[in-house]
Amino acid sequence: MTTSHSAPLDPRANFDATSETGVPVSDVTRVERLAEARRAIIQALGQRIVGQHEVIDLLLTCLFAGGHALFVGVPGLAKTLLIQSLAEVLSLDFQRIQFTPDLMPSDIVGTEILEEDPETGRRRFRFARGPIFTQILLADEINRTPPKTQAALLQAMAERRVTAAGRTLPLGDPYFVFATQNPIEQEGTYPLPEAQLDRFLFEIKVDYPSAIEEAEIVARTTSPSTAAPEPVISTEELRELLALVPRMPAAPHVVAHAVALARATRPASPEAPSIVRRYVDFGAGPRASQGLILGGKARAALRGRFAVEVEDVRALAPAILRHRIVPNFRAGADGVTADEVVRGVLASVTVDP
Repeated sequence: MTTSHSAPLDPRANFDATSETGVPVSDVTRVERLAEARRAIIQALGQRIVGQHEVIDLLLTCLFAGGHALFVGVPGLAKTLLIQSLAEVLSLDFQRIQFTPDLMPSDIVGTEILEEDPETGRRRFRFARGPIFTQILLADEINRTPPKTQAALLQAMAERRVTAAGRTLPLGDPYFVFATQNPIEQEGTYPLPEAQLDRFLFEIKVDYPSAIEEAEIVARTTSPSTAAPEPVISTEELRELLALVPRMPAAPHVVAHAVALARATRPASPEAPSIVRRYVDFGAGPRASQGLILGGKARAALRGRFAVEVEDVRALAPAILRHRIVPNFRAGADGVTADEVVRGVLASVTVDP
């Protein structure tokens, strides 16, 4: 299957906006500022994180697309340190929850506490907010807690608010959930249901460092600790840059390509390649198409470009599609992974020169 190019949009055509003060501000300037911020953020994170360039790039793309991310990697690869450092660089509040088999939903959301007023002696309930009330939440080893507790994050991830104590309460602004998952620990784990996996915009694989990077990691971590990275942008500017990404233009042929990629993962679709029809039970839904465009817009803006291109969409396809594909029993027997399926989809959905 191929998708064709059409005449590109003028990327600067609709890039005029008005700031809160009423002073006209060009979105072109904001794109340039976002590209500068990306370089500064990467440099600041490099004070603590060695290597992992692709992981950092995907993390920033997911964040500026306004999405949540699931990090999959063995222990000791600095996943937690990376996310905590990002919160510091972006001047955002950070909370970490260690997911365990005995963790309860109230440990995440919060609970009501009975208090007595020392002056009047009257008793009343006060809602004590849980760690979910933050701006960046790290759900560490999310697959080690039962589905009931995992589900406590669903409303927060979808709506940026939670219902507790009979009230619906807003969460941080902005609000992101970054979760980690250990792929090698099977005992006492609870696989995330497909509905929750779909809430994560990206699934980011974190691999082992190279030999040179590992040597540098050992040298750094066995020496006196360095200072924490300094904030790069303010929360107010971050909100402004986050609002920029949805305004980025996407040409019709780019949208069509994103839709074609998502539809090609569905075994019942006429566009599905043979690897999908043979090895997939269920493919990606419309959130994947939306994610490919939003992620593509963020990727383009972070690189100082004014419109998303097909190459942006294709570059993000593995991170956006892999966790939305449900392989069948035949795939397990033949050792075919979701990543191999995505490669087959990318090979089948091509673009005319």
